Amino acid sequence: MPFRKLANFLTIISAVSSSLVVHERRSAAPAGFFSEGAAPSTDVLTLRFGLAANNLSGLQEKLVSISTPGSSEFRQWLSKDEVKSFVQPSNETLATFNSFAAANGLKPTVISPNGDWLSLAMTVSQANDLFGAQFEKFSHASFTEPITRTLTISLPSELIGHVDVVHPTTSFAGHNSGFAHLPSYRHSSEKRTEPGVATGVPVKFLSVGGDTDFLDFATALLDANTFLDGLDNPPSVVTSSWGTTENKTESSVSRKLCDSYMALGARGISMLFSSGDGGVRGGMDNSSIPGVCESNTFIPVFPASCPYVTTTLVPNQAVDGFLKAIPPDFAGTFNKSGRGYPDVAAQGSPMAVVVGGITTVSAGTSFSSPIFASIIALINDRLLSAGKPVVGFMNPWLYAHSEAFTDITEGHNSGYTCPTSSVAFNATKGWDALTGVGSPVFNKLLAAAFEC
Repeated sequence: MPFRKLANFLTIISAVSSSLVVHERRSAAPAGFFSEGAAPSTDVLTLRFGLAANNLSGLQEKLVSISTPGSSEFRQWLSKDEVKSFVQPSNETLATFNSFAAANGLKPTVISPNGDWLSLAMTVSQANDLFGAQFEKFSHASFTEPITRTLTISLPSELIGHVDVVHPTTSFAGHNSGFAHLPSYRHSSEKRTEPGVATGVPVKFLSVGGDTDFLDFATALLDANTFLDGLDNPPSVVTSSWGTTENKTESSVSRKLCDSYMALGARGISMLFSSGDGGVRGGMDNSSIPGVCESNTFIPVFPASCPYVTTTLVPNQAVDGFLKAIPPDFAGTFNKSGRGYPDVAAQGSPMAVVVGGITTVSAGTSFSSPIFASIIALINDRLLSAGKPVVGFMNPWLYAHSEAFTDITEGHNSGYTCPTSSVAFNATKGWDALTGVGSPVFNKLLAAAFEC
């Protein structure tokens, strides 16, 4: 069951001097951001450095083994320390990074339980010199203060192979990609810290990344993953209705985040994400961009596009049949070598929402992901009561039990606002890029969980 490669959009690797190699580059700031000029040279930046794992391929092999039905290791999820042994940096990587920092008068601070994220505080002038950057101040109509970013970041040659990510550098705060239709309530933790649940299954609400509709999306995800990495007894299910389009996220950050979802999956955590309300055009906000509905270029969504969260890791047998049926005029609209999503479908419209005693009706994949997550949480509750391990990283198991889903064969994913006449995928028999393997039938999925 091969893993599909995550599409890369922004990384350009090329030598810029004898000692620097371009790591990330943007041709321009995203729409809506305007440069106010160079950042003051004495301003202090705190940059995060994601260091290379010592045995990422080993962790991937282990995850395949413990998540595949029929394996002798099936659902023997790893402990925090076992995962750390795969993802922590090697002694060579740590020594190389610490030597680089010391040579430039910088003191690293470890900021993750696995030791794979460190931070360095430095002036803008130092950052520009050390990383071939040109940090600027960028403003946006939705921000009260400008942010400091660069369009290019390079790595000293001695750090190549040891540093995966430098953040935040070329990442710009991104708009929530249409995953929420309740802007008045979406980010406020008020009255939402303890969801009302009648089943007795413990649920916690976690808000990371601030309380504005614009945020440094990658930082929010990194913070959430770091929090989960440090838990001895993490939750068995995590659902998020956040996402952004891949073309707004640096490939290095996306890959590092995706690797962290692999590590969390190996802990036995089911990670679920919304697939977006824009259909093949990504998030809902993209559907309002002039010309996007007429465009024949599809826009994938992250983290849904990561092979280690649910809406992904579709096996060849599930996707290949669908791809063979795609008309020739779809050529060039999407990356056929990438993986397909979503994995499953769940009700998303219309949905009743009660906030502060007021009921409203809304819709979106923001509802679908937590609904499916609640089903997995209920199954986990039954499994634990029977002394069995939780579902954990579930994709191989899901695709081995298509009989536990209702196949959906009608529909079109042109998106939230694009007309159905726009180019998009249709639902069809079997797996499709609109509804995955279908919607779950609880009793059948529960029975499948106990068969393993």
